[in-house]
Amino acid sequence: MSRDRLEAFSDGVLAVVITIMVLNLHPPAGHAFTDLHPLWPKLAVYLLSFVFVAIYWNNHHHLFQVVDRISGSVMWANLQLLFWLSLIPAGAAWLGPHLGDAAPTVVYGIVLLGAAIAYGILVRTLLAAQPPGSPLERAIGRDLKGKLSVVGYVAAIVLAFVVPWLSLAIYFAVAAVWLIPDRRIERVLPPSRPAQQ
Repeated sequence: MSRDRLEAFSDGVLAVVITIMVLNLHPPAGHAFTDLHPLWPKLAVYLLSFVFVAIYWNNHHHLFQVVDRISGSVMWANLQLLFWLSLIPAGAAWLGPHLGDAAPTVVYGIVLLGAAIAYGILVRTLLAAQPPGSPLERAIGRDLKGKLSVVGYVAAIVLAFVVPWLSLAIYFAVAAVWLIPDRRIERVLPPSRPAQQ
């Protein structure tokens, strides 16, 4: 499989994930603005989930701009990432109406943790498929932000059993950290090969 085909397949799966998430939103029964009030928790979780999927799509795209080789291991690692991302709509659908409850907050965190670990595995398998000193190796470095995200998710999952609202704050904080553009990949692209938008 070519790099472009793997990217196109991943883009298609992520488009379906976003579509499924929005289908979980239902309009209010009434016709007044006040009828929207009960929907705000679902909308907040939808927004958070959409941002997470968008972050993964953006980083996935950038990641594949600096690799020349993929392997069977890369394809399986990519599928594992897509598996975890495909669970976000289910986690969001349960969490939306149950903000502040432990079990949905834990399950949502497990999905986010699974996706973060899967992304790390994808990065490692891509690194293994590239020659030493590759642009990807130079760009990734120690991947402190990725490691701290995993620690944040683990802490949030544990805290959800005691203070679910604090866990939600951690999920939002991790998303906010990743919203700040990560320029590591763009720094290693040669001038003749700018990142495709």
